Amino acid sequence: MNIKDLEEKAWQIRLELIKMFSFGKIHHLGGSLSSVDILTALYHYKMNYSAQNMNDPERDRFIMSKGHSVPTQYVVLAMLGIIPMDELKTIKRLGTRLQGHPDILKTPGLEAPTGSLAQGLSYANGIALAARLDHQNFNIFLVLGDGELQEGQVWEAAMTTSHYSLKNVCVIVDKNKYQSQGNVNTMMRIDPLEEKFEAFGWKAVTVDGHDIKQICDALDLVGDNNKPIAIIANTIKGKGISFIEDTYKYHNASITKEEYIRAEQEVVKKIESIRSEINA
Repeated sequence: MNIKDLEEKAWQIRLELIKMFSFGKIHHLGGSLSSVDILTALYHYKMNYSAQNMNDPERDRFIMSKGHSVPTQYVVLAMLGIIPMDELKTIKRLGTRLQGHPDILKTPGLEAPTGSLAQGLSYANGIALAARLDHQNFNIFLVLGDGELQEGQVWEAAMTTSHYSLKNVCVIVDKNKYQSQGNVNTMMRIDPLEEKFEAFGWKAVTVDGHDIKQICDALDLVGDNNKPIAIIANTIKGKGISFIEDTYKYHNASITKEEYIRAEQEVVKKIESIRSEINA
């Protein structure tokens, strides 16, 4: 799949996200939309993962550490054929398999129960250490929120990853600059992230988190380096929907029917533009 095809796939994911969220119900809009291009590159370019090998012990693993953004993963899993597309509309309904945070006992394709922030990297380290004991060869990728990095457990886990040379672990920071109540660095400064990860013994790179080629190139460092990889992905909260972008107000919120129609139109227009470029 070439870069333009991946870009179209990302916007299709955004469209399905908007349809799934619909209107009049509170969802984590901002962080789900900001992580779309990252998950597109992971599942459709880098990861050894599909509906056919999802139970293979040597499949690659993905952990959505900022568990409130799992709706994006639900859409990706549906587009891979792991859960039915029609099931997406049941998100956060009573009895659904698609909870607001990951539930590995209910939902196929999930690797970790996250949502209590900062635990994902510790979980990934455990998987990596178990793989070493079992002589298995696979990679573990996880997305961390930038607000999540304010918690100390992340940095304790980062020391562990480096100390045990878990070079098959890759962190992608969805650095969209906003958490639930405001700007991340205003609430508790986390920069400079690249230098911090390197001080903890990681190989760190910074990319445009909406440039799929840059993300793919950074992901290619995994396995070709003697250190774990941290990718700092500069993203836009709510990417793709003009009135949702670059604000914390839609971190966890509902939209009106009029806003829903507008959001759908904006994304469809972008998909049509990309398809015109592909067919030119």
